[in-house]
Amino acid sequence: MPDRAPQQVDRQLPTDEARELISLVRDIAQHEIAPKAAEEEDAGHFPREVFRLLSASGLLGLPYDTEYGGGNQPYEVYLQVLEELAAARLTVGLGVSVHTLACHALAQYGTKEQQAEHLPAMLGGGLLGAYCLSEASSGSDAASLRTRAVRETGSAPGAEHGGDWSITGTKAWITHGGIADFYTVMARTGEQGPRGITAFLVPGDAAGLSGAAPEKKMGMKGSPTAQVHFDQVRVSDERRIGEEGQGFAIALSALDSGRLGIAACAIGVAQAALDQALGYASERRQFGRPISDFEGLRFMLADMATQIEAGRALYLAAARLRDAGLPFSKQAAMAKLHCTDTAMKVTVDAVQVLGGYGYTADFPAERFMREAKALQIVEGTNQIQRMVIARHLAGPETR
Repeated sequence: MPDRAPQQVDRQLPTDEARELISLVRDIAQHEIAPKAAEEEDAGHFPREVFRLLSASGLLGLPYDTEYGGGNQPYEVYLQVLEELAAARLTVGLGVSVHTLACHALAQYGTKEQQAEHLPAMLGGGLLGAYCLSEASSGSDAASLRTRAVRETGSAPGAEHGGDWSITGTKAWITHGGIADFYTVMARTGEQGPRGITAFLVPGDAAGLSGAAPEKKMGMKGSPTAQVHFDQVRVSDERRIGEEGQGFAIALSALDSGRLGIAACAIGVAQAALDQALGYASERRQFGRPISDFEGLRFMLADMATQIEAGRALYLAAARLRDAGLPFSKQAAMAKLHCTDTAMKVTVDAVQVLGGYGYTADFPAERFMREAKALQIVEGTNQIQRMVIARHLAGPETR
């Protein structure tokens, strides 16, 4: 049965520039991303050429300053771009979100000199970034990370920038691990716990840095997720971001924004699954009429659409708080939780709408379902999101 073209989401955008931007993204998604998505995901092919196109089109630095090659777009707009990309292929939408996350530390906490030196290439020079926080033994408990950065002999502690660092350890579950051009790395430079962590910008070709074989995942097979090994990787102190011991605060700041990126990607996947289900239901005939005529299925589609609209409204409300400079950590956790749970439910329902066909690789519904599961895990599991929300509501846990 032929696929019906996806319905365009009726977006409320703040400017004519934003509307033109979404039009550009839809054109790229329709002609350069979606046609190859199923085949390349099945083959485990990472579309690096697409990311070069996105970079050349100004889409890898949308929320950052134009002074350094960014798009100076509000998060309200940037997230809707992510949603469009993820609806076409999650590997691309999530990849842009991770790249943006990898640029956050330098863009928000770097010195003017560091930003001028590195950001133009990171935002618009065709480079691809990765974010290195998690480790095999410190996933949800990120503050217990063990990767260590040690000052080289002769370096001057206390100097604003001076000397070199040697980084040793292994990061785990790194999107773009082994293929990234730069890594934002959180490493221990002091005491145990969150106050002993510092952020570094490490080039992808640094001596002693290597990526392991990508993990064999149930979904997002085209997006490489791998361990990254640091074997006495030498990094100049000029690549230290922020103050010593500030790294964990920098990481949390980035994750609040990153969670909104995951929420937007989740709604993109859910929207794609709904479009697939609607197209199939309008064409598939049983008992002499389209199955979309049957009340039970119509109610299922109505629930799917309502959940998607609610998720979109939630992530946009959080984005507008961020754009206004207001606290948004609780709302980011709520958006990540709700939108990814919605993606899981909607994709499962889409498979059900397609019946036996939904369980085959002939239709993308099964791929959407496998991909949605990852979104409930990355950028903090949904159990962690509930903990974050509860702390905002009831205060820290008593111990």
